[in-house]
Amino acid sequence: MSRYHRQKGATFERMIADYLAKWVDDRIDRRVKTGAKDRGDIAGLRHMGHRIVLECKNTAKTLLGPWAAEAEVERGNDDALAGLIVHKRHGKGRPEDQWVTLTVGELVALMTGSREHYDA
Repeated sequence: MSRYHRQKGATFERMIADYLAKWVDDRIDRRVKTGAKDRGDIAGLRHMGHRIVLECKNTAKTLLGPWAAEAEVERGNDDALAGLIVHKRHGKGRPEDQWVTLTVGELVALMTGSREHYDA
């Protein structure tokens, strides 16, 4: 990945983290990269007392399958309740206009506070 693409991603992550910190919880921030045991791009997001992993993507090409797999690995690394993908909505620059994508299983985890349905 080029320096330009890393910077573009970092700027997008910062925008999302700052917006969530302002409107959800001021402890939310962009996460420092941790190498092989990546735990997502945003730290401090919680729901029903559980950590939520956000994987942020600022790219023209939408690759939901690989992104969901990446979010799931990061969710496991962080022992989080759910992993969500925040991705750039082209033509829209405000953080509140960006897309959030998740599987139905992640939605159920968020709504119930449990991943028990995955073991059923």
